[in-house]
Formats: sequence, structure tokens, C-alpha cells
Amino acid sequence: MALKKMVFIILKTLGIIIGIIVLYAALGFFLPFIEVSAKDDGEKKEIPIYIYTNGVHTDIVMPVKNDLHDWSSEIPFTNTKSKRSDYQYVGIGWGDKGFYLDTPTWADLKFSTAFKAAFWLSESAMHCTYYKTMKEGDDCKMIMISKNQYRQLVKFVDDKFDKDPEGKNILITTKAVYGDNDAFYDAKGRYSFLDTCNTWANNALKAAGQKAALWTPTDYGIFLHYKK
Repeated sequence: MALKKMVFIILKTLGIIIGIIVLYAALGFFLPFIEVSAKDDGEKKEIPIYIYTNGVHTDIVMPVKNDLHDWSSEIPFTNTKSKRSDYQYVGIGWGDKGFYLDTPTWADLKFSTAFKAAFWLSESAMHCTYYKTMKEGDDCKMIMISKNQYRQLVKFVDDKFDKDPEGKNILITTKAVYGDNDAFYDAKGRYSFLDTCNTWANNALKAAGQKAALWTPTDYGIFLHYKK
């Protein structure tokens, strides 16, 4: 009887786990199709921003500097390998610190890293990448927004950076950068299967009053609303 009870408990547990996975996959596929409409504030749409994906992760790309905000004062060019100051755009994304720093390729992904990321067990980070130009394509879409919408976007993004006692962004000193034009910073919040890098980018669009998915864990859920 004890053996039968143990087998029953194991099978029931597996059934619950499989059910959760199936439900998550279903919600992750269907909920992104529910669109949160853009909000027109009546102002002139004069500031270009971009959504950019590397195939997995979505960044919000903004002008390095305009009359409303100067990102280079908070994310110094000198924190990149190149230290060049002729970049025109900066892409910012939020995500799991372990994924960012310990998983340069999918082949390097460890079970422990994935498990911690999925269940709120590791820290998060902001990945900031400078670009000279942006080119639209399947992986990159431009969105024109108003000054007021841009202010809201800047506030949303800036609020996710962890700050030192002086109110400055905290640089993560690491060699695990992706190129000569990027850097990592400490961030607030915990990554999980419910709150992913793409969920954050999707919420950034909502904060700026732009089209977005109701909820999405993937970049696909964002970009399907920006197909031309």
C-alpha cells in the first residue's frame, strides 16, 4: 500500500507540473494576441524610439541625448570598452543577472541558472548597448512618440536601475560584455517565468502609451503588434 501511495503521489505531482507547463505555454501563446491599444495624448509625435530583439530578448532603444534627457550622463560612454562618444542611440533591457553574465550562448546555459531565473532566486541587471545608427527590419521597429510619452518612458526605464547612495547607477564590473559598446548595471526586481525581459519591455511600451500585448513572456508577443 505504501508503494502504491508513493507512486500515486509522484504521478500526481508530475501531472501538476505538466499541467502548469501546458497552461503557461498556452497563456504565453494566446495572451500576447490581446492588444493594449496606444493612447494618443494629442501631442506631436516627434521622438523616435525603437524596439530591437536579438531573437530572444527585447531592448528599448532611445536617443542618447535630446532636450529632455541625456542618457550618457547616467550610462557613461567610458563604461564601455570602446569608450567612444559618437553613439547616437542607447538600447536598454532588463533581465536576469545570471543569464546576462554567465550565459554568453545557449550552449553555456546551466540548469541552476535557468532554475534560479525562473523562480525569483537570482538578481537582475540592466544591459545597456550604444549604437551609432538603427536600421529597421524584422528585428527592429521604429515608433514615433511625443515628448510627454518619452518622459514617461524615461521614468519607467530609469526607475528600474538600482542606485548607490548618491543616486547614481551601479556599474557591474565584468568581462562578460557582448561587445565594445555595452555595459551592465545592477537593477531592481527579480526575474521569473512570469516577469521576463520581454515582459519588462512590453510594460515599458505601455508606460509610454504605445501598443503592447496584454502580457507576454516573449519578444514575439511584442513584435506581432508592430508588423507592417
